[in-house]
Amino acid sequence: MILIDKALQLRAERRQPVRVAMVGAGFMGLGIAQQIVQFVPGMELVAIAGRRLESAVHVYRQAGLEEVVPVETAAQLERAIAEGRPAVTEDACLLCEADNVDAILEVTGSVEYAAQVALAAFTHGKHVVLMNAELDGTLGPILKRYADRAGVVYTACDGDQPGVQMNLWRFVRSMGLTPLVCGNVKGLHDPYRNPTTQEAFARRWGQKPHMVTSFADGTKISFEQAIVANATGMGVAQRGMLGYEHRGHVDELTRVYDIAQLKAWGGIVDYVVGASPGPGVFVLAGCDDPTQRHYLNLYKLGEGPLYSFYTPYHLCHFEVPFSVARAVLFADAVLAPLGAPVVEVVATAKRPLEAGETLDGIGHYLSYGQCENAEAAAAGRLLPMGLAEGCRLRRDIAQDQVLCYDDVVLPPGRLCDRLRAEQDACFQRSAVPLTAC
Repeated sequence: MILIDKALQLRAERRQPVRVAMVGAGFMGLGIAQQIVQFVPGMELVAIAGRRLESAVHVYRQAGLEEVVPVETAAQLERAIAEGRPAVTEDACLLCEADNVDAILEVTGSVEYAAQVALAAFTHGKHVVLMNAELDGTLGPILKRYADRAGVVYTACDGDQPGVQMNLWRFVRSMGLTPLVCGNVKGLHDPYRNPTTQEAFARRWGQKPHMVTSFADGTKISFEQAIVANATGMGVAQRGMLGYEHRGHVDELTRVYDIAQLKAWGGIVDYVVGASPGPGVFVLAGCDDPTQRHYLNLYKLGEGPLYSFYTPYHLCHFEVPFSVARAVLFADAVLAPLGAPVVEVVATAKRPLEAGETLDGIGHYLSYGQCENAEAAAAGRLLPMGLAEGCRLRRDIAQDQVLCYDDVVLPPGRLCDRLRAEQDACFQRSAVPLTAC
């Protein structure tokens, strides 16, 4: 970030702004547009694609831009950008095709739709910045491969908790310490929450009930920690993570975890409920060098063997433009998979389910997501949460039972299933959904 402010200022002085186009015009899209338009010199939000054109127009107008141009072709979009007029469209592929767009910012939270956008962006040589842990946690490893072949950056974003954890992980690791826990602080965890129970909270903050349900039922944090795991090589201690309830300060967590066990696991991703400062993130790290441990003690980080580092906040849309700049100006991914998946998010029954029912989406009534180590998920042919929507059940499923591919019939013709099969084959996982209908 310290480099980025001056780099963007230089682009502003040279009248060569970073040009980003955004796919998604919901709650986060509104905040991101406001941030870029009002507060980020050297960057322009040149176009927005929304499933409804009026939503994209609304986002621009809330950011203070009234003269918005609807476009239906790439040529119209390129002309609008050249003339300095913000453009809106219902066709996200236009943003990917336009020559004078540097990066695509994807903020829909979808899997199937966002996968289509990502592939289109790679085809046309665009960097992709995701505020979409659901997509990354389901198809990130194979999408990263596509991005590498295209010579572009594929990355999650600053501001969201995975990005903040990764920045902290890089900071700690660059000082020579060994990160052993990457953690996320939650205020609530109840896997049985649903859009009805969360309706009032969602209305208060102007968000969609299913989105805030995914925060409460653990699905969102599972995707977030899974992508941190896939970017660091850390696993989970057990299915669903440890998830300690801890009402004290995160520094006290150095006495909760056993460093020998953490080292044996090779480091873990985890979350805690109720700790302060929330909703921050933390990294617990070890240091074996006695001289450095003496200095760490002098600097009031304690005697070890675990040391606590934390960021007391995550500022979501405020920080997202930094990620665009890092990708475009420095080819630096905030967070991306190292290779094969390390941790998966698997679908779990939120209530007893009956044969013939069709699973609803993330943050709805029928299922929630849990982290599981990828090898165990593959061995059990466990159903990725990101693929669960639209699957029809072959048999009854007990509450809290994890679903597997053999329990469901996949919807026909989905890109996400094709990519998932490609990902499993690419990394030689055994859970390739060969029985898709």
